[in-house]
Amino acid sequence: MDSENPSAPSRAQSRIPGKNHPHGRPNSGVIHEHVRLTENFTVIGNDLAQHKELSLLAIGLSCYIQSVRPGTAIDIKTLAARFPEGPTRIAAALRELETHGYLRRTRLRAQTGQVITRTVSCNRPGHHAAAAESPARRRPAPRKPPQPKRLPAVPQPAYTSADLLRTAVDVLAGLRGEDPRLLLSATDAEHLAPGVAAWLERDLTPAAVHRALTENLPPDPLIRPAAFLAHRLTAQLPPLPPPRSSASPGPALRHPFQTCDGCNRAFRAPTPGRCRDCRAEQKESG
Repeated sequence: MDSENPSAPSRAQSRIPGKNHPHGRPNSGVIHEHVRLTENFTVIGNDLAQHKELSLLAIGLSCYIQSVRPGTAIDIKTLAARFPEGPTRIAAALRELETHGYLRRTRLRAQTGQVITRTVSCNRPGHHAAAAESPARRRPAPRKPPQPKRLPAVPQPAYTSADLLRTAVDVLAGLRGEDPRLLLSATDAEHLAPGVAAWLERDLTPAAVHRALTENLPPDPLIRPAAFLAHRLTAQLPPLPPPRSSASPGPALRHPFQTCDGCNRAFRAPTPGRCRDCRAEQKESG
């Protein structure tokens, strides 16, 4: 009696094309005979070609729209003249594409005043909006120029005049002759001028104010010379002059400002003439 060989196959295995040879030619269904296209073709995504909710007319119409050149007319009248489907079916297909995001139609007013329809075809619905909102694609906002820091407040004179402010500006403009670091802009000088005027109305001469602002300057670079001067004008502001008569309990008599006949600077005096510095120079020269 022959012995049975358990390792031998009981029968020959059949060749199933879809299982043992997945790339073999199927026995049923569509068979593709594709040729690689190198010109005159359009790439259509399977999301559109195999869309489960769009009608066959809408899918085919979207494929046609994606294949034409930009600027091609795709209004209902033009499409109805191009295809056998009537305007009603074509309009319904266009609405389907709009609903699912494959088409965007907006009405605009041209420069001539005519209302026109702008149609945008999308091969991936929602991709344009997502890309516009993506931080990687979003253009950075233009940087605003840094705002200059405000200068500290300066003392204000009790009485202002054009001559007094002009003398104060002259004092500030002359500071750079003592130290180049005290070079001021016109805007800084306009801000500091009332502070210098407050010193001048305390019976200080322009030369005295010049010395007070330029003495004992720090050796370090002055990053903001205007801020430094504003602080010095405020912190070192001298007091008002004492009353001229001890018998008078009221405030000291305040003479009006006069313009010096020698240097055109403002000074307090009962009558026009020369300031204290010009009178001293006149005596020395005489």
